[in-house]
Amino acid sequence: MSEAALTADEAPPERLHPLALLSGIGRAVRNVVGGIAAGGFVAAQGRIGVALMIFAGIAVVTLGGLFLHWRRFSFRVGSDAIRIDSGILSRNQRTIPFDRVADVSIAQGPAQRVFGIARVTMETGGSGAGKEEGVLDGIALHRAEALREHVRTMRLGTGGVAVEAAPTDAAAVSDEAPPLFAMDLRRLLTLGLFNFSLAIFAGLFGASQTVGDALNIDPFERRFWRPILEQSGLGGWLLAHRIGLAVAGVLVLVLAGMATGVVRTVLRDFGFRLDRTGNGFRRRRGLLTRTDVSLPARRIQAGLIATGPVRDRFGWRAFKVLSLAGEGGQPGKEGRDDHVLAPLATDAEIAPIADAIRLSLPREDTPWQRVSHGHLTSFLAVAGSYILLGAVAGLLFLAALNAPAAPYAGPPAIAVAVFLLLGLLRWFEWRHTAYALEDGRLLVRTGWWSRRTLLIPLRNVQSVTLKESSLSRRFGIASLAVDIAGGRSGGQILPSLPRDQASLLHRELLSAQP
Repeated sequence: MSEAALTADEAPPERLHPLALLSGIGRAVRNVVGGIAAGGFVAAQGRIGVALMIFAGIAVVTLGGLFLHWRRFSFRVGSDAIRIDSGILSRNQRTIPFDRVADVSIAQGPAQRVFGIARVTMETGGSGAGKEEGVLDGIALHRAEALREHVRTMRLGTGGVAVEAAPTDAAAVSDEAPPLFAMDLRRLLTLGLFNFSLAIFAGLFGASQTVGDALNIDPFERRFWRPILEQSGLGGWLLAHRIGLAVAGVLVLVLAGMATGVVRTVLRDFGFRLDRTGNGFRRRRGLLTRTDVSLPARRIQAGLIATGPVRDRFGWRAFKVLSLAGEGGQPGKEGRDDHVLAPLATDAEIAPIADAIRLSLPREDTPWQRVSHGHLTSFLAVAGSYILLGAVAGLLFLAALNAPAAPYAGPPAIAVAVFLLLGLLRWFEWRHTAYALEDGRLLVRTGWWSRRTLLIPLRNVQSVTLKESSLSRRFGIASLAVDIAGGRSGGQILPSLPRDQASLLHRELLSAQP
């Protein structure tokens, strides 16, 4: 009990678990991969003695550096802060007050779960959104849980909890009580199918065109399909028609992309469970690397509902929050600090989560106001200019090559097709971009394929910036950048409002701030 009354400077020093040395070997090997390659090259030339000396030197330097880092790393847990001392030659001393800690997470990789150790990460709202202020990479799991409980208790100002004590029964009770939200295997696989990414598709296509020929894994080539399909009638048709090969190749890449999405989702969200705690939420997920994150409700600044045209058709949403340990990037992008509270849920499942942080979902009769037509026309003006320049450049290139007359129809036709496609996509986006003010909050809806609805309580608005450019002034529109603590750099953008409407909303949001 007396240790809880000590300051961070007075508390006794503690070290990482000795097994933390094992987790650092992988990182150390990556740092000396050049030396290992050099040793392998020397060995390939028959100079085995020199190669062994190189490998021995690398091993001594690497293992010695790891040991010195472990030996010189210590932390002290006080009643009001944690102090972390690190560095071999240049010493660093970092003190983190508990009342500045926005998020405490516990993560375990496969090896760490076997040995019963964990990585503890503490994030604050300062020094850049989502920046890791304190990392203890390799302490006993029971110590990590006790440390998190100690931080939570001291942050709330209740005091009186011994640092060495095991975690309170709150965590154990949460396992027995029904979770606020959880995902079974069927829901997890469904989410994996929705997580098919165009980037993954493009990567698979690129791989098939670069190394596919050498490895015979190019589904757009006949030799890939011949051993599989030449015995069937359909196989003969595919081998005889180029368009059949193209369709089959696209289907293979789509199936591979879907399988990749399922695997990534299962690894990340297996066993997803969200519990309500006394001061916020506790989220656990992961198959190989298990993460355990606590998120104080008072640190949450805004909510985010994410969906898409296919998910929306089935009534599926993802619910995320922006906190003082926020993403520091674009809302909705997956990342280390993306606080996902419900990856795939219905409105009925999201509602109690949103209510717990006083963020009710938009109503069916929410008075959405669509943005200006200038959102569409200004984009088409800029896109049309660039596409026209591209078409002219293509024609000049053909003229320089003295090409025959027939190819000259290509650049204009491509330009028209690209312009129509971009215009159609922008029209869809314009139809789904809107905002509303209701119940003391600003609602911002953007996107078509990647649909986002941002819920910002007016009490959390830090500043509002009216943005214009020479192009937007010509079309009579302006954008608003709404800044909240922990949000992305530059604020949450509400685009393409009529100039007078943007000025009126700007004043209204500023007057609503406490």
